[in-house]
Amino acid sequence: MAAAETPQDDDALFVLTAALLTPGQYPGVLGDDYPSACAGLGLVPAEAGYGLVFGQDGTGARWTVATTDTWMVACALAAWDCGLEYELSPDDHSIAASLPGWPLPVAVAAPGVPAPFDPDEETGGGPPLAPPDPTQWGPAQRRLGADEIAIHWREWRDELDAPAEDAEATGTAPAGAGTQATTSEAAATDDQAGAAGDADDTEPEEPGAGPAGAETAAEASGEGPEPGTADAPAGDAPISHSGVRGVLEAAEEYVRTPPPPGRVRLAYGSLRADGPGWSLVGRADDMAFVLLDEAPGEILPVGRGPSLPILMEALGRLASAPSTTAAAAS
Repeated sequence: MAAAETPQDDDALFVLTAALLTPGQYPGVLGDDYPSACAGLGLVPAEAGYGLVFGQDGTGARWTVATTDTWMVACALAAWDCGLEYELSPDDHSIAASLPGWPLPVAVAAPGVPAPFDPDEETGGGPPLAPPDPTQWGPAQRRLGADEIAIHWREWRDELDAPAEDAEATGTAPAGAGTQATTSEAAATDDQAGAAGDADDTEPEEPGAGPAGAETAAEASGEGPEPGTADAPAGDAPISHSGVRGVLEAAEEYVRTPPPPGRVRLAYGSLRADGPGWSLVGRADDMAFVLLDEAPGEILPVGRGPSLPILMEALGRLASAPSTTAAAAS
């Protein structure tokens, strides 16, 4: 990463890294949707969004600066991703807020700056922001885990392509998830599921996975009405895990009634959908993964059948519709 400037006094900001906070792109750990992510930072959910700049002042104190110059932050992120230097220095007129602390873990060190610390509440004007506790499980950790699956999609997908004799190995917990993550079998519970036709329909079993090692997720398979119609089921094959069934039903409701901006979005090449107590990560041409607040550290695969791709494609169109996003944000 690149710094905006080397601090010459205690008030100067040494920039370490940045992130976008817009209706279509924001760190999932901040909230289930764009308005709630903004509310957590005390920001008005502006349609154009914000750039979040993470840095330290000359004393080493952590600060998060929200700027309305999202274009500059986007340019900086693109340059850094290519290994190029970019001087990110928000103009004073574009700064919407200066918040103490960092809401995300920042691993970048600032050379020549004292060790990072949080300013006291009197200096910062309130309690400092802090990343979620990695030893706990809750909404923030669940969303952070979903982000990690989206980033490392192929690694998680490859685990499910492993031979059955290797399936007893548990997956590693997503960074920030806090507890060991496991994968539960995604399989239909009736004899017609296998006739759905896709090789991805049957996933290797994870013995003991899931709460009390009992129930498992099932694939969204079977011919049926297109998701988004009033009477469309989540899938014709029965789903044994009630939490996964509820997630698919909630995702279908999003197609019928568009949710707040950011609930459905494209992230790291995958489709992300979040709701109260759940996160869904998937691809229209593949399967999906579900994380639940009620299943700490557990990753529930949903096999790809005839119905799941239709649902994912409908959600993808919703995520790509700027008019819907703008209307919901206003």
